Amino acid sequence: RGEGVKRDDVQAMKFFQKGAIQGDAESRHKLGYKKGLMGEHDRAVKHLLISAKMGHEESLNTIKKMCMAKLATKEHYGQALKGYQDAVEE
Repeated sequence: RGEGVKRDDVQAMKFFQKGAIQGDAESRHKLGYKKGLMGEHDRAVKHLLISAKMGHEESLNTIKKMCMAKLATKEHYGQALKGYQDAVEE
């Protein structure tokens, strides 16, 4: 949210990838969200599943919305829900 700084989506994706590799759930979520916007729904679901299993509630909700839009399966949502619940219980 830098004021006076030009928006650079390519650079943002690189930072999201770096954060995801380092285990940051928010970065993983943002990477999945961006992939979804780009039409790469399979990749999006993979990233969102990982972050949901890390306890990221917004990722869980995004997968649910994708499932309702037929962009993800009920199995994906089931995996995300189970992983999310396990992470939250820890």
